[in-house]
Amino acid sequence: MTVAILAIEGVSLRFGALQVIDNLSVHLDEGEAVGVVGPNGAGKTTMLNLLAGQLRPDAGRIRFDGQDVTATGARRRCLLGIARTYQIPQPFPGMTVFENALVAASFGSPGRSDADATAAAVAGLERTGLLGRANRLAGSLTLLERKRLELARALATGPRVLLLDEIAGGLTEPEVHELVAAVRDLRSAGVSILWIEHIVHALVSLVDRLIAINFGRKLIEGKPAAVLASPEVRDVYLGAEAVG
Repeated sequence: MTVAILAIEGVSLRFGALQVIDNLSVHLDEGEAVGVVGPNGAGKTTMLNLLAGQLRPDAGRIRFDGQDVTATGARRRCLLGIARTYQIPQPFPGMTVFENALVAASFGSPGRSDADATAAAVAGLERTGLLGRANRLAGSLTLLERKRLELARALATGPRVLLLDEIAGGLTEPEVHELVAAVRDLRSAGVSILWIEHIVHALVSLVDRLIAINFGRKLIEGKPAAVLASPEVRDVYLGAEAVG
């Protein structure tokens, strides 16, 4: 029986009177890539914040590699092997690309020497195609390059699980293809991936399963083609034109 490397089990969360996550259960198996779709306000990013440790649920449990991490904060989860990116890249703009990656490598993984942190930073930049821009200020990068830097910083922590939040958003079609290729390489290297994305064809080209949620509840999950063909997803979430 396959054991999930990351899972939320019956999780609920309210913001005041608003129920943002409602008895939601989602799992990610080791080596798997899972996509999450749903309309704006469906609770997707909130779910990612719960998984990353930036929010704590009102009810339910969160497990990583079989361990209950519900009460474990974001920094500790990063040290355990959970990394994430943000929909809007958040680099340190006055630092170089290399320095950005080095901060992640130094503080996002336990017990690294300076030499090991440097090697991890270089490896993250190399795997995302940014090594040639290592000495540029992060604030001078294009949007695609800043998205790649988000990936590089996450990789520099040495994650087992990578949480991606709308990483293809705002890119041109050729840039989306470039980014998908980079994510595919990470998946091939053994990183388990949970990816929230509105650009559905990017998900379909990569993920094993697709999950649709709304109002913080799971609507349907399964093989991407089956989920996208379902009346619920076509009519309520993506629209017939978006998935046709």
